[in-house]
This record gives sequence, C-alpha cells and structure tokens, in this order.
Amino acid sequence: MKQPSKQMVTLKKVLHRIKKYWFFLTLSILSAAASVALTLYAPVLTGNAIDLIIDKGLVDFEGILSIVIRLGIVILLTAVFQWLMNVCNNLIAYRTIRDIRDEAFRKISILPLKYIDGHSYGEVVSRVIADVDQFADGLLMGFTQLFTGVITILGTLGFILINSVTIALVVLLVTPLSFFVASFIARRTFSMFRLQSETRGEQTALIDEMVGNQKVVQAYGQEEEVLRRFDEINERLADCSLKAIFFSSITNPSTRFVNNLVYAGVALVGSLSAVAGQITVGQLSCFLSYANQYTKPFNEISGVITELQNALACAGRIFELIEEQPQVPELPDAVRLEQADGHVDLRDVAFAYTPDRPLIEGLNLQVRPGQRVAIVGPTGCGKTTLINLLMRFYDVDGGGISVSGHDIRSLTRHSLRTSYGMVLQETWLRTGTIRDNIVMGRPDATDEEVIAAAKAAHAHSFIKRLPQGYDTVITEDGGGLSQGQKQLLCITRVMLCRPPMLILDEATSSIDTRTEVKIQEAFARLMEGRTSFIVAHRLSTIREADVILVMKDGHIIEQGNHEQLLRQGGFYAELWNSQFKV
Repeated sequence: MKQPSKQMVTLKKVLHRIKKYWFFLTLSILSAAASVALTLYAPVLTGNAIDLIIDKGLVDFEGILSIVIRLGIVILLTAVFQWLMNVCNNLIAYRTIRDIRDEAFRKISILPLKYIDGHSYGEVVSRVIADVDQFADGLLMGFTQLFTGVITILGTLGFILINSVTIALVVLLVTPLSFFVASFIARRTFSMFRLQSETRGEQTALIDEMVGNQKVVQAYGQEEEVLRRFDEINERLADCSLKAIFFSSITNPSTRFVNNLVYAGVALVGSLSAVAGQITVGQLSCFLSYANQYTKPFNEISGVITELQNALACAGRIFELIEEQPQVPELPDAVRLEQADGHVDLRDVAFAYTPDRPLIEGLNLQVRPGQRVAIVGPTGCGKTTLINLLMRFYDVDGGGISVSGHDIRSLTRHSLRTSYGMVLQETWLRTGTIRDNIVMGRPDATDEEVIAAAKAAHAHSFIKRLPQGYDTVITEDGGGLSQGQKQLLCITRVMLCRPPMLILDEATSSIDTRTEVKIQEAFARLMEGRTSFIVAHRLSTIREADVILVMKDGHIIEQGNHEQLLRQGGFYAELWNSQFKV
C-alpha cells in the first residue's frame, strides 16, 4: 500500500488543529460563496445594461439606472462578505498558530534533556519562532485565496455551462493543462522549501551560538573562522532559497499563459456565436468577464500553492518537535514527596548516555540524613551525571535511586526537585529584577526574607550598590554583573528556599577567596541537618565532608572521610598531593 506523502501527512495534522474552529471555518466558506456569487452576478447585470443600449438614440436609461442601483448594492454586499471572510480567516490562522506555538513550547518543557543536549538552542528557537511565522503567512494566504479561488472557478464554470455548452467545453478542454503545470511545479518546490527551512535553522543556531559566546570567539581569534562558517551556510541558504523561489515564481506566469489561452478561446467562440445570433453582445461581454474571473483564481491559487509548499515544509519541522518522544511520564499513582528526611539510597545504578558506551555501572551508595557527601574525581568520571540522576533529569538504565524510602520514579518530578536546592557552576539568570531572580523558588517570600537570604549569601552589599538595588533590572546574561556576583545571586536563591537537601556543583568556583570563605561558612550553617551532595575539583573545599566519594570511570573506587582517604594512600591521596605539593 502506498504511503501518504509528507505533505499530505502534515496537511492532515494542520486540518486536525483547524477543526476546533469549525464555526469560523463554516462562516468563512459561506462568506466566500456569497462573495463569489455576487461577483459572478455583477457581469450579468453589466451584460443586461449593454443590451439596453440598442443603437444611437435607442437607450433605455431607466432600465440602465435600475441596473446601476442593483450593481451598487451587489458591490457593497460583496465588500461586506469579503471583509467577514477575511476576519474569519485571520481568526482561524492566528488562533491555530497560537495553539501550535503553545503546544511546541509546552513540549519543550517536557522533552528529555538528551533532546535539548543533542540539538542546538538556535535550531529549536528557529522552529518555534521563524518556522511558525512562515507557516502563519502561508496558512493565512491559503485561507484567504484558496476558498474564493475554488468557489470562483466552480461558480463561473456553472454559469457558463448554463448559458452556453459550447463555450463551457472550450474552457473545460484547456483547464487541465493549467492544473498540470501548477502541480508539476508544486511537487518540486516542497523539498526545496523544506531544505530552505532547515538551512535557516542551521544559520539561526550558529548566530545564537556565536552571539552568546562572543567573548570566547574573540579571545581565541576565531572571528575569521566563524565568518567563514557563516558565509558557507549563508551561501547554501541563498542557493536553496533562489532555487525554491525560481521554481515557485514560474508557476504564476505558466498558469497565466494557459489562462490567456482560455480567454482567447472564449473570445473567439463567443464572437462567432454572437455573429451567428446565438448570443447577444451583452452575453458575450458577460462570458468574457467570466473567462477573466475564471482564469484569475488559477494565478492566485498557483501563488497560494507556492506559499503552502513553504508553509507545509515549516509546519513539518514544527510537528517533528511537537511529536518528539517526551520524557518518561510520571506514574498515574505517583506520590508527592511532602517532606524529605534526607535519606538517599542508590542500588546497583547503571547509566549510559549512549547504549554502546556505559558510564556508570553497579553504583551503590547509602546516604544517611544530614550527611555531607563530597564527590570528587577526574573529568568525565560521572560526577555531574550522578547529580543528573539524583534530580531525575535522566532516568537510570538499571538499578534504582530512593529518597526517604521512595523510588524516585514513583515520585512526582516537581516534588522531588523542589526537595533539592541546587547551585551549579554555570549560573542562570532570567530577564527581570534582582528580586525576581532571587524569589524564583519562593515567589511569596517577603522583602525581609529576601534581604536575609542575600546577607547570608554575602550578596546584599553589592546588590545595594546597584542603581535600583533589588529592583534593578538585569538581562538573562546578567548585564553588568560579574560572574562571581551572578553566582552569589544563585546561592541566594537556595538560601531563601532552605530545602531539605542540597546539591552544590562547584558552587563557589567564580567567587574570590575571601568571599568564598564566608560563603563556605554560610553553607556550613545551611547544611546543618540537611543531606548535601558537593561536587568539587578544589579538594580544600570538602575537607569537612562526612563522606568523600572518589569516582573513576563511573565507579566509586574509594569512600571515607578526608583523613581516612589520605591514610589509605590511594587515588584520593594522589589527587590531594597533586593539588598541594610544593
């Protein structure tokens, strides 16, 4: 059985989403039908008026005046119905686009991290913004011109058929040629528009990457290399865009040529019929007007087909995102973790980012409530991966992780993650005020609580020096804040929430030594009675940890406190001596 084409599959998905606006769709079709009927009636009135002009001095002015009045009413009603149709089409198009964009953004929030990690941010943004905009333009043009075009063709053909079978046959014989030309070109433009959309996404991804990391680009003198990459992508985009536009642009002139043949055929046959007395001059005028109205929609529809090719290509990329496999759904009877006691248990945990390259195997760990657990080891040993598993950003491939006696897969993700306070080496701020960024975890926090948390994190002093203090607006990259100040704001968030468990992944890496000592003291107070996981490269920051886990190649190879591990003289001792030997 022949599989439906990508275009048809995408079109069905679009129609499925439009279906909910059936009322506006029905009203639009009825308005289009009424508009076309009135447009087709106007030439009849014009033809009747011409027939009232018989000869010099033989003109029925009263009859013509009556026809002119009716013609004015017809024109006014046509304008009203066209306005109503356009309003309905706009409502359908933009509400459908709103729904699709909302659906795409919601899907992003539940996509597994492996999808986000495997796609550039710019490419994802291009799908949600640029592709949706392109789809909106094509959808709006399709509704506006496709309905009226099809109804005009059918209505005109019906009027001609009723009045003259001979002229109708002329029209019907030439029409298939126009359809053939349009469909022949349309089949070839879809793949080109899809390639254009994909290349545009690649370009957006590069721009996003380079603008976001401009300092690194300049620091390593990569400006020329980045320009070379941009020029290469830009050249490919220009090439596929020109090909798509070239093929799409020949649709209109090709169908226009065929349509002129229709007009010429009607004029020739109609003139011979008028000479033979089979039709009047007014009817000939009417037929010529119909021939023009009949062929005009073909030109418009050919343009619509071009836009729809582009729109469907963009829609296909959006639906690919929407239909991506979401993260493993929560169990129907998932439990809400109300108050974590800090007991964490890892049993034979196995995990791999790719099936053929295992990262963690047979990992076992029991953490008692209130313990401070430090995780150390060389780069790539699995420290950050372990944090991702604890937070359930990734699910384990084997074994299990329990918190307070509950397997984390049986808990709601929200309750699990809000039980942890997390400070990462990479800071993240959003556009808004300083206060907005601090209260992200506790929107209902009072000003007094915010200030107390900022003082505990030693951020209050620099915040007060900002132009508007806690009301200073910053951008997502932190604006004029230093990396250390941005990290202090992230620490303040955790100080405000005071969660039952903490995860600190190089939380003080960008802070000066003096402030770091004070932050470590604040963390020490915050960690009292709380289970804490501390990922550190500077071993001096984890000397006071209750348990130090030494990881290598996804396995815990040593375990104990600082003094015990030094006495063992193993891998930890080597790491310590490598950092502090004179």
